[in-house]
Amino acid sequence: MKIALIGATGQAGTPILKELVRRGHQVTAIVRNPEKVQAQANVTPKKGDVFDKDGLAALLKGHDAVISAVHFTASDPQKLIDAAKASGTKRYLAVGGAGSLEVAPGVALVTTPEFPAAYKAEATKGGEFLNLLRQEKELDWTFLSPSALFFDGPRTGTFRLGKDQLLTTEKGSSISFADYAIALADEVEKPAHSRQRFTVGY
Repeated sequence: MKIALIGATGQAGTPILKELVRRGHQVTAIVRNPEKVQAQANVTPKKGDVFDKDGLAALLKGHDAVISAVHFTASDPQKLIDAAKASGTKRYLAVGGAGSLEVAPGVALVTTPEFPAAYKAEATKGGEFLNLLRQEKELDWTFLSPSALFFDGPRTGTFRLGKDQLLTTEKGSSISFADYAIALADEVEKPAHSRQRFTVGY
């Protein structure tokens, strides 16, 4: 498949790029600094601005799917969505956040007293992004939320999938960037959550 990855050099974007290349996909890595993208087969670095809807749409055109792996507070969700629609690309996947996941019926993680204040703005913006997608009529979107602890760990290939509830174990709630990338790549190749949010965790 031909896939556009926005934010390909970020914490989530880097392992996603690695996973897509591992599977033989052709990836356009859209970043602010193309020179930071490691030179490798099937990867074409492109300089892009997430706030430039028209410029971004031009870069996204002709791809089978678009993946957005940028921070919510460092982008404009509406411009990302509009750029994807303007490009004519039908499939749009977003690296989501855990803050909007429910810890009890109707209770989002971001609203709980123990949620770290440092991450509240990012989590709140992520919830707004999800709400925008849920109102979207044209785009075939998917929003994949990681578990609460999203960390740089091993690629185990062993994890669980859920819907809108935070996945937890006796050890807490976590998923490595590498295993998250597997779940996202699986969804790109075999869509199972069209116009839905789902979550991945141990």
